[in-house]
Amino acid sequence: MEETTAKKKSGNREFVGLVTSDKMDKTIVVQVATKKLHRLYKKYVLNTKKYKAHDEQNTAHIGDTVRIVETRPISKEKCWRLAEIVERAK
Repeated sequence: MEETTAKKKSGNREFVGLVTSDKMDKTIVVQVATKKLHRLYKKYVLNTKKYKAHDEQNTAHIGDTVRIVETRPISKEKCWRLAEIVERAK
């Protein structure tokens, strides 16, 4: 008889983006920009989307480049958490 073990999904989504707001307690707003090729005009279109991410120690500030990963829902709009600060703002 074989043993089957449940493996946790390790392929969670992650994005790198720019912190646009850190005014909330333990929450940052990260703006993620993606380039997508337009099917008809064959030009790259820049799409941006904002995500609210959990920052437990309030370490990230406006202008920082951060990496966020998907996690369980923390609040109504927060299902992302801060993984690391890639680059500090100058």
